[in-house]
Amino acid sequence: MQVYKKITHILYDMDGLLLNTESFYTEVTQSIVSRYGKKFDWSLKSQMIGMRSIDAAHILVDTLNLPTTAEEYLEECETKLKDMFPRTQPLPGALEITNHLNNASIPQAVATSSDRNMFILKTSHLKDWFDMFACVVTGDSPDVKRGKPAPDIFLSAANKLGANPEECLVFEDAPSGMEAALNANMNVVVVPDPAMDKTVYKEAHQILNSLSEFQPELWGMPPL
Repeated sequence: MQVYKKITHILYDMDGLLLNTESFYTEVTQSIVSRYGKKFDWSLKSQMIGMRSIDAAHILVDTLNLPTTAEEYLEECETKLKDMFPRTQPLPGALEITNHLNNASIPQAVATSSDRNMFILKTSHLKDWFDMFACVVTGDSPDVKRGKPAPDIFLSAANKLGANPEECLVFEDAPSGMEAALNANMNVVVVPDPAMDKTVYKEAHQILNSLSEFQPELWGMPPL
């Protein structure tokens, strides 16, 4: 069994990694594009996940040649999502691993492309859990000049934790997030959606089917 580099700090993406929100995005986006006779499938979604909302919206509108602007799509999308997000729930293994590492005094942070308002909407009913994290960096934070795959958000989180990037482990589900972690010179474990083509994650240090599979002792941390 492979043993990896010893880790001191953990950084998490949020959507599709800690929280089960991706099905909401798919449902709402398909309802919008279907009005124009278009289909939102995984070949397109795989290009969008993990990115800042406006960047993902531009990809959608341009790829499907929608007769609307990215800003108009985003406004309608977010209006519909606001009714759904208060129902978000943790994905398998998320509570267990974050609680375990918290009890082991491993500093943890969330680095999400969501803006602050959307982060609050998605997590307000899970406040006790998210209060556990040492810091949360959102996509609209002033020091995050570029979205993923640029490394800005992970470097910002590491800086707030006082961490050496080389000793950080990033958990991601999106190809753009994996690239951002690697561009930050960090280690990265990916937990892709089952519908994703796993070959796009070949540069990741480790690929898991679920956070429940994670073995912290392989990274120099106390075992579950």
